[in-house]
Amino acid sequence: MSKLGNIGAKLHRGEISYDFIGKRKIWYGVSILITITAILGLAVRGLNMSIDFQGGAVFTTPTSMSTSVAQAEEYAKDASGHEAVVQKLGNGSLRIQVAGLDTAKSDEVKQTLAKDLKINPEKLAADLVGPSWGQQIANKAWEGLAIFMVLVVIYLAIAFEWRMAVAALVALIHDITITTGIYALVGFEVSPGTIIGLLTILGYSLYDTVVVFDSLKEQTKDITKQTRFTYSEIANRSINGTLVRSINTTVVALLPVAGLLFIGGGFLGAGDLNDISLSLFVGLAAGAYSSIFIATPLVADLKEREPALRTLTKRVMAKRAQAAAEEGLAGTADADPEDAAPAVVGPRNQPARGRGRGRQAGKRR
Repeated sequence: MSKLGNIGAKLHRGEISYDFIGKRKIWYGVSILITITAILGLAVRGLNMSIDFQGGAVFTTPTSMSTSVAQAEEYAKDASGHEAVVQKLGNGSLRIQVAGLDTAKSDEVKQTLAKDLKINPEKLAADLVGPSWGQQIANKAWEGLAIFMVLVVIYLAIAFEWRMAVAALVALIHDITITTGIYALVGFEVSPGTIIGLLTILGYSLYDTVVVFDSLKEQTKDITKQTRFTYSEIANRSINGTLVRSINTTVVALLPVAGLLFIGGGFLGAGDLNDISLSLFVGLAAGAYSSIFIATPLVADLKEREPALRTLTKRVMAKRAQAAAEEGLAGTADADPEDAAPAVVGPRNQPARGRGRGRQAGKRR
C-alpha cells in the first residue's frame, strides 16, 4: 500500500505520468467498440423486462421446498402456457413469476401449480401485478433521467464551461449504454431496482468526472500567459494527479457492491439484489473509465480547437524547437578540442637531413 501511495504522490507532483491524452484515439476506439457491442446486444437480445413492467402474477411457495428451480419452471409453463421466471429465495421458498396473466387466469394457474407442487393452494401466495404500474415507473424513470441530464449540463456549464458539460454528458450516455447493454447480454431482469441502480450510478460517474475537471480548471488559469505547456499536457497532468484518488474511491465503492452481487445474489439467491447490484457494479466501473479515458480527453479535443489555444500550442512548440537548437549549438561549442581529430591537408613535407653529409658544421668550402 505504501508503494501505491508513493506512486500516487509522484503522479500528483508530476514526477511521473502516463500519456492518457496522447493515446486518446485508442481509448475512443475501445469505447466505440464496447458501445457498439452493447447496442447490438440491445438490438438482438433485448432487455428482459420484469413482471413489474409487463404485468402478470407472482406466486410464492412456502419455505423449504424440495422442488428444483428447473422443475418449477416446467410446472409453471405447463399451467400457464407462458415462460416463467423462478428464483429460489434465501429461506428455501420459490418465487414464480408468470407474465401476461389476468385475474381469472391467475386463479386457475394457482390451483394447477399447487397440485403439481403438492402443496395446499391456501399456502401458495399469489400477487397480481398490472402493467400500468410498471409503465408509470418507467415513465417516471425516463423523466427523472431527462431532468438529471439537463441539470447536469446547466450546472457544469455554469461552474466550469459548456465544453466540459458536453464531455460529461457524453460520458454519462456512454455509461448508461454500456450498463443496459450488459443487462441485455447477461439476461438479467430489468426491475424497478435496476432503474434505481441506473440513476444512482450517474451520480458516481459524475463525481469522478467533476474531480478531474476541477483540477483541470485550477491548473489552466491564465494558461495563455505561459509558454511551457499546452492545454492537452495540463489536462494530462490533471488526470495523473487525480488518478489514484479515482481508483481508490471506485474500488471502495465496488467492494460492497460486489458483495451484494456475488454473495447476496449468487449464493443467497436474492433476486432483488441482482437487479440493483449488477447495474451498480457495471455502472461504477464504466463511470471510472469514462471520467479518465473519455470525458477529459474529449475536453482537450474541444479546447484545442480554440484560436487562442491553437496559438499557444504553436508558441510552445516553437519555444521548444528553439531551445533544442540552442542546446545543440551549445553542445558543439563545448566540445573538447583534444577529442577532435587533426585535419591534414595534402602530403606532409619532411626536412631534408641528408644535405652536407660528412661536412663540419658552420664551415664552407
